[in-house]
Amino acid sequence: MQKIKSLMARQGLKSPQESMADLSPVENFRIPSKEELRELRELPVDPQAEQEIINSIEEVYYSNDSFDVMQHELEKLPPELNLQELEEYRDKRKRQQAAELERVTSLQTNLQLAAVICTNARRQLSVSKEGFTEASLGLLANQRRRQLLTGLLKSLRTIKTLQRTDVRLSEMLEEEDFPGAIQLCLECQKAASTFKHYSCISELNSKLQDTLEQIEEQLDVALSKTCKHFDVSHYTKVQLAYTLLGKTQTAMDQLHMHFTQAIHNTVFQVVLGYVELCAGNADTKFQKMQYKDLCTHITPDSYVPCLSDLCKALWEVMLSYHRTMLWHEEHDKEKNAPTPITGASETDDSLVDRSYVKKKLEHGLSRIWQEVQLKVKAYLLGTDMSNFKYDDFIVVLDVISRLIDVGEEFCGSKSELLQESIKRQSVNYFKNYHRTRLEELRMFLENETWELCPVKTNFNIAQLHEFRFMGQCRSPSVSPSRQVLPGPGPEDRSLFEQFSREGNPFERQIDNKEEETENVLASNGYESDELEKSVYQDYDSDSDVPDELKQDYVDEQTGDVPLKSASRETLRSRKKSDYSLNKGSAAPILTNTTLNVIRLVGKYMQMMNILKPISFDVIHCVSQLFDYYLYAVYTFFGRNDTYESSGLGLISSRLRTTLNRIQESLIEMVGGEDRKEKVPSPHLSQLVDLTASGTLFGLAQRVVATESLVFLAEQFDFLQSHLDSMMPGTKKPFLQQFYSQTVSTASELRKPIYWIVAAKAIDYEQMLLMMAGVKWDIREIMSQHNIYVDVLLKEFEEFNQRLSDVSKHVRIPLPVSNVLWEHCIRLANRTLVEGYANVKKCSNEGRALMQLDFQQFLMKLERLTDIRPIPDKEFVETYVKAYYLTENDMEQFIKNHREYSMKQLANLVNVCLGSHINKKARQKLLAAIDDIDRPKR
Repeated sequence: MQKIKSLMARQGLKSPQESMADLSPVENFRIPSKEELRELRELPVDPQAEQEIINSIEEVYYSNDSFDVMQHELEKLPPELNLQELEEYRDKRKRQQAAELERVTSLQTNLQLAAVICTNARRQLSVSKEGFTEASLGLLANQRRRQLLTGLLKSLRTIKTLQRTDVRLSEMLEEEDFPGAIQLCLECQKAASTFKHYSCISELNSKLQDTLEQIEEQLDVALSKTCKHFDVSHYTKVQLAYTLLGKTQTAMDQLHMHFTQAIHNTVFQVVLGYVELCAGNADTKFQKMQYKDLCTHITPDSYVPCLSDLCKALWEVMLSYHRTMLWHEEHDKEKNAPTPITGASETDDSLVDRSYVKKKLEHGLSRIWQEVQLKVKAYLLGTDMSNFKYDDFIVVLDVISRLIDVGEEFCGSKSELLQESIKRQSVNYFKNYHRTRLEELRMFLENETWELCPVKTNFNIAQLHEFRFMGQCRSPSVSPSRQVLPGPGPEDRSLFEQFSREGNPFERQIDNKEEETENVLASNGYESDELEKSVYQDYDSDSDVPDELKQDYVDEQTGDVPLKSASRETLRSRKKSDYSLNKGSAAPILTNTTLNVIRLVGKYMQMMNILKPISFDVIHCVSQLFDYYLYAVYTFFGRNDTYESSGLGLISSRLRTTLNRIQESLIEMVGGEDRKEKVPSPHLSQLVDLTASGTLFGLAQRVVATESLVFLAEQFDFLQSHLDSMMPGTKKPFLQQFYSQTVSTASELRKPIYWIVAAKAIDYEQMLLMMAGVKWDIREIMSQHNIYVDVLLKEFEEFNQRLSDVSKHVRIPLPVSNVLWEHCIRLANRTLVEGYANVKKCSNEGRALMQLDFQQFLMKLERLTDIRPIPDKEFVETYVKAYYLTENDMEQFIKNHREYSMKQLANLVNVCLGSHINKKARQKLLAAIDDIDRPKR
């Protein structure tokens, strides 16, 4: 075959394949010439011979197309040419050529035939192609190609969209649409898994994973923002985003960590801001300090506003946590609600997540509150508040008290840390504060001139700012002296309900400044001159006075005109004094010092009301204020060494016990035990004169001082139930003892204080001297009383006039007037007894004269005073009538009437000697008197 190819190449013929390729159905086909066909027919036709001839052709002729046959043949010629051999060789080659040519011709014929067949076949194929392949199969191929290209285009578009999702993700993150961003990332990851056979997808998957991590970071930041300012829509997005990520429990763990961190950062920034502001320089050393150390740099001036801002900031954190819990509770209710449309039930994983979140939130309440307590405790104990102003400290107490209320509502905690911290500071502050107040009270008392402090007639302690807290619920972080009455309804709600949407329990302020001023003072104790005039107007008229009292006094028994009649002015002044009992119209009597003590008690009670754990300490200090005031009034106006000798029993055993207790426990005596809680005894101001007879020995000052104390005791009685409600149960006996043994004794000071006025206002010694000059051993019954009675009555009239003069400056209450009159009458009656006891000789007519004198005195005295019965009336009458007693009766009289002195009893026996008592009886009776006196020695 190779030989044929070579031969055809030498002949310029092409191979059949090439011929077929070059042939067109008509153009490339050539018919052999006749000569060529004839030569082919003349050649012998012996296939075997031809084959042998062909086989005899050397292989070298077929080896290479570039083979040079002529050169090869020439090289084969022998050196010497032989014609015959050449001809034989030529014939041989000729035969070989003829055989090969025959074969080629045959092959060419076959090829031509094949070309014709192929041409026809191509013609038929062309017809088929035009009729079937191009019309039908072409359409199918195109459709298949179209589908492939469409799918490819869709894939390319999807890939392109996936490649451009980072732009949309960035927009969603800026809009804080975390659920949408996460949903988009998850969809992109799912789509990317479909096209993972594309090389660009692997890079996209990595990019999506990085984006998800970035979203988680921003989601964590968004979660931390809810710790200070909770927003429902924002928190809903965050929780939905964590749910899509399948990290609900992780989100809750992170949330508690953020709340703890928010508390720390909040308090640190608040305190740091105040510290740097007060430092006044740009020194950054404070930023590197621990919070506990930073709290020690708060100045007293900035302490209260910083505490207020601190609590406000902590409230925002706790409110956010509270609203977070409410969100989850409502979310759980929605989850538990039946869903008839879908009928789907929660998966086990969802139930586990909800249970975990609920327990985590409930447990977090106590943790969050514990963190708040620790931070506030560090702030409270970082500063020594012992020297704070009262208003500042009371605001601190009020703020902490409100914070404790918040803690109780927040998680039911009793806030032991805050309670202990504020109690420690309160005890420290209160000891120092009370010591200072006692010193101030001593200074007030020593500088007090005991002038009347004019207040309105309707004045009561509830009008003072310090006592406003008693009629209202405790307000938030403002001074209790600046609180407003709460409205009904909202106060019944919890703090988290009241301030859930707006406001803050630590920032309520008073807008109405007019309520901060008090209007309790009035001019001269009356609201106006017109009111004062109307008060006395009815008593200026003597229309209600009997005619016999309008006339000059005439003795019913003797008809004599006295030295001076009781004038209408005297009656009018007495009635003015009597009018003072009408408390509905008369202003209370008190001094500036009393008002300050009342205010101070109110401040103490504010502190006690806010911080009940120190209530006993506060009440104890309140009792010391009253004790010291009572002791001062007694020391200034009531102490006198002649009480006991008067025999009037002016100081009761209870009052004496109280005064001794106060002196031992509270008064610092010279050379005595020196204790911090003791105060030096006060001294009366030198401006107060208690010796001038023209002022009735300082009666006005005595009235103001004593009645101020009585008024103070009345206010304590009013406060007793409130104090009792705040006193611990184990300490209530102390309060009861304070009221029964101290407060109730205030009015008892009237007797010793006013006794001095009564003792000096009337000249009892003059009366004794005049009585000593009277002759009592007369033999005729007298119808005219002795002159000493008129002198004594004149003294009483002058005393009444001076009372009237004093009442023009200071109202004299009826109890005071009664005590004064009682003292004067008692002293007068005892002076009469003493005068009668000085009589050496006395007849029965003389005793009748004594009774006449005394009855005359009583009759005229009853017109000067309304006191009934006359004090010690029986004391005089019994003594006078004792002259008539027999020996046995006299002995029994001596034993039964210990109120008389030994001298008076002895004189009674001596005067009776000779009339109806003999010497023996006299000795017996004097021995009985001596036996009575012996135990007193």
